[in-house]
Amino acid sequence: MSHSPSDGPETFDPPFVVDEPAQHAIPFVFNAPHSGAHYPASFLAASRLDALALRRSEDAHVDRLFASVVGLGAPLMRANFPRAYLDVNREPYELDPRMFLGRLPSFANTRSMRVAGGLGTVPRIVADGQEIYREKLPVEEAVRRIETLYKPYHRTLRGLIHRTARTFGRAFLIDCHSMPSSSLGRDESAQADFVLGDRFGAACLPALMSGAEERLRALGYKVVRNKPYAGGFITEHYGEPGLGRHALQIEINRALYMNEQSLALTAGFANLAENLAAVIAGIAAEMADAAPLRIAAE
Repeated sequence: MSHSPSDGPETFDPPFVVDEPAQHAIPFVFNAPHSGAHYPASFLAASRLDALALRRSEDAHVDRLFASVVGLGAPLMRANFPRAYLDVNREPYELDPRMFLGRLPSFANTRSMRVAGGLGTVPRIVADGQEIYREKLPVEEAVRRIETLYKPYHRTLRGLIHRTARTFGRAFLIDCHSMPSSSLGRDESAQADFVLGDRFGAACLPALMSGAEERLRALGYKVVRNKPYAGGFITEHYGEPGLGRHALQIEINRALYMNEQSLALTAGFANLAENLAAVIAGIAAEMADAAPLRIAAE
């Protein structure tokens, strides 16, 4: 069963979806914030880039890789709007003033490293460094996207996590992403199949990280922790182990399952999806034995 919010702006119908299991049977929530692939005509018209170039920022097909979690008894939340349009793995107002006509709100974070790199809440560039827009956007457009897409997305995600914690005494959020094979550089992570991020131990129970790492390694994958991806805003913001809420970011090397130029699935997709289902089932069984905390009313 899927449910979604009432239709947001005219460009998305709906902006995001929660695929709910028949029964929420395990204390997990899965989230695919960057797999959205609906590119509105107005966005394409405002961009210097063609649709395929814009999709360089997209974690293409990640929601499909993790679709099996619903059958295992966990909800899967997935965006329909693309990351190049709005990035919910950022603070709500992490914005570059050079992109906009008009004055940003005084509380906007205009000086973060992510803003400096062009990858704020409303990104200036796609993943390979190309500028997205032909001209500056009205500041009202950034506010509209945040109010009508970002905030409802996070309200829904927060609600899923709190519901899970109330039901099970704890909640484990798995934030699902993919990475370009070219992004890994020349260091030890250059051939990594997976990068697991827990904000260097701050975002989740150590057993969640080690359980995922050991199961992936047992299947022959090369796994790296926290480098170069330690977890973004979602992992940092929702990972509160002291309150029984844990978050782990999973980055998957795109070369494992798709052609990175055309974004077409390759023969590796089915095997990877099957392996992920086995890893998640194993982690879920292990975490079922983790002592639940009594969650105080908030």
